[in-house]
Amino acid sequence: MMTLLAKLLRFSVEHRYLVLVITLCVGALGAYNLTRLPIDAVPDITNVQVQINTPVQALAPVEVERRITYPIEAAMGGLPKVLQVRSLSRYGLSQVTVVFEDGTDIYWARQLVSERLASAKEGLPPGTEPALGPIA
Repeated sequence: MMTLLAKLLRFSVEHRYLVLVITLCVGALGAYNLTRLPIDAVPDITNVQVQINTPVQALAPVEVERRITYPIEAAMGGLPKVLQVRSLSRYGLSQVTVVFEDGTDIYWARQLVSERLASAKEGLPPGTEPALGPIA
């Protein structure tokens, strides 16, 4: 009784030109698909995030946190597909980062944040102008 491997080897030896043609066709198909494969040398592995930067003059970091950062963070609460809201308050700067789920459209996310930011501006001190960071 002949095993399957022995039958395959016998067929390959008896029909070596057919096996050679099939091998060349599969290799040519692989080379063709290699040229069409979209490979990025440095893939973008960052998550979808929108930053809100607010330059502030003459306020200590504690005051920046209390009067600017916290109201903006609170306004971002309840947005759909948000994973995390984090912030940074320093002398002269309030930065709030809203992180969305992977696959979220960045323009849709920026639109949502922009709408919430417009309502949050009313509670901020006069002269503060929060702005969305660049798409990066």
